[in-house]
Amino acid sequence: MLRALAVDDERPSLEELLYLLNADPRIDSAEGAGDATDALRRINRALESGPDGPDAVDVVFLDIQMPGLDGLDLARLLTGFARPPLIVFVTAHEDFAVQAFDLKAADYVLKPVRKERLAEAVRRVVELRAAALRDTAAPRIPVHEPDPDHIPVELGGVTRFVAVDDITHVEAQGDYARLHTDRGSHLVRIPLSTLEERWRSRGFVRIHRRHLVALRHIGELRLDAGTVSVLIGSEELQVSRRHARELRDLLMRRTTS
Repeated sequence: MLRALAVDDERPSLEELLYLLNADPRIDSAEGAGDATDALRRINRALESGPDGPDAVDVVFLDIQMPGLDGLDLARLLTGFARPPLIVFVTAHEDFAVQAFDLKAADYVLKPVRKERLAEAVRRVVELRAAALRDTAAPRIPVHEPDPDHIPVELGGVTRFVAVDDITHVEAQGDYARLHTDRGSHLVRIPLSTLEERWRSRGFVRIHRRHLVALRHIGELRLDAGTVSVLIGSEELQVSRRHARELRDLLMRRTTS
């Protein structure tokens, strides 16, 4: 049973979120705060109370864009505590996802909040709390990708599997990577260097510190005034000097084999 704190400066959104949380049988209690400053006072009481105390908070469902101290600021402050509550960001904006996961957010839920999507976020929080308890008693067992031909991605609260062969290129975003396909893109919590090593044998090659591309999806190699670029679909990507020779050699071998 989770003890939750919901933080949102818009009263209707806060009331709707509290209604959905209180309807979830895994939520023992859900309180609301109208801004990050009020939430920080409430969390301080929770930390003083201890994890088993009457004022404890297990998870904070946190809006991002708020006047004064915003949700990302509050999350950064909480990382300085010894045992902070888990964070689930609830926002109308997609642009902050990378920053949110850099702050070790348990989940990132987009408004308008659907009951099923919020239930998935609660499930993740429950699993993370259970995993934290297990980690204190046993060493962590590495989890390996079960299917080398597909990679799991999150889409609207549902885990789906994208075929590696459908991925045209990958873009580095901090410790995360954005997978691009003809049908859209997906953010995964895997560094670009890991995917480069994992998919080298599948025809992926690094062309820039920020980009990994699938050779089979390169439509054109362009040379212009000493600069090199590749065309993938309608998108043109720059090739760094250190990777240009290797890329040309790989493409030549591919066309002659």
